[in-house]
Amino acid sequence: MATSTARFGVVFSRHLYKSTTPCTTILRNKAWYSTVTSAKQDRARQDSSTEAQGRAEMAYAARKATYDALIKKEAEEYERGKRHLANMMGEDPENFTQADIDRAIRYLLPSGLFDKQARPIMKHPSEIFPPQKETQVDAEGRPFHYLFYTGKPNFFSLMHDAYAKLLEIQAIEDKMLAKGIYKPDIEPLFLKRSLWLSREDLVKMVIEDVTDHDYNRLIRLLERIIQQPYAKHIEEFVLQFRRDIMAAGSKEVIEPLKYDDNGIAFSEGTGKRKTAMATVTVRDRGTGKVFINGKGLLDYFKNIQDREQIMFPFQFVGKLGDFDMECTVEGGGSSGQAGAIRLATSYALRSFLPEEQIEQMRQAGLLTKDPRVVERQKPGQKGARKKFTWKKR
Repeated sequence: MATSTARFGVVFSRHLYKSTTPCTTILRNKAWYSTVTSAKQDRARQDSSTEAQGRAEMAYAARKATYDALIKKEAEEYERGKRHLANMMGEDPENFTQADIDRAIRYLLPSGLFDKQARPIMKHPSEIFPPQKETQVDAEGRPFHYLFYTGKPNFFSLMHDAYAKLLEIQAIEDKMLAKGIYKPDIEPLFLKRSLWLSREDLVKMVIEDVTDHDYNRLIRLLERIIQQPYAKHIEEFVLQFRRDIMAAGSKEVIEPLKYDDNGIAFSEGTGKRKTAMATVTVRDRGTGKVFINGKGLLDYFKNIQDREQIMFPFQFVGKLGDFDMECTVEGGGSSGQAGAIRLATSYALRSFLPEEQIEQMRQAGLLTKDPRVVERQKPGQKGARKKFTWKKR
């Protein structure tokens, strides 16, 4: 019985081995099939990725060619127009610079528009058309920049650099404190003659779209940097985000303060509006008295708008009641005289103010001459624009 049982077990095991052999073969075939299928899928994905990358490079190459063709065409027209403009002005076209072009445009096409961007200009196309970003991936599709997938690699690279500079000057401060030096031995940053770059200027710098939120984040970080006691060490890095506000104002000579026999400082200014001419003397340590041709402000100007025009420069700089003013004005009407006094007062106040406030006055239009005049009456019509009433008979 035992023998038959053993024999049965051998036979059963043989049948089991025979029965499992086909299953193993099937499993091996399935594994091989899945491996081949996976390799084909990987190859297909790689081919599609390469194809997509090729399409992207072709699209970029097409955009680049279009941009280069546009710049080339516009540059040729710019050079042609520059030569014509030089011939009109009677100057040598070969030595006709951009400054000469701007001067010629202002002479030939005068404009009284306050916004400079609305005035006619003639610039090189590279200064007008925004630059194009270079390709950001290699032939295999790998990004060159480690911040490529942020969508704004140039901007966030600036943020990283700014924060690294902050850590650098903080490390310097910690080292000095460890030595027992609590007061910086270098002078602070002098930034009174400059302002932070605007968002538009920052967009041109990074060649990327910068939202107001991102712009404010960068400015807050830079403000934090310049408040550090050792910010002078990274002055060159900070100044690349500042623009000089005194470039235009530095060409104008501001008269220094004068002093009378009592040691009181005073300054003088002249202004013109339409046909009115005004000369103003502003004296320090005053009480807000205003005399015009020997009369008080309320007696000379009956219109409240004219009074507001005259006192607006003092109100703008926050100096109402701090100065006395004497004025001599002649010619024109009340409106022209008020405008002339306002301009003369603004010129005289410059000697008492810091450069930041002078620039703010300039941006507000207080230091800009108003070229508007009354348009003359035309022959054959009733007024400057108005015509006579037409009658059939």
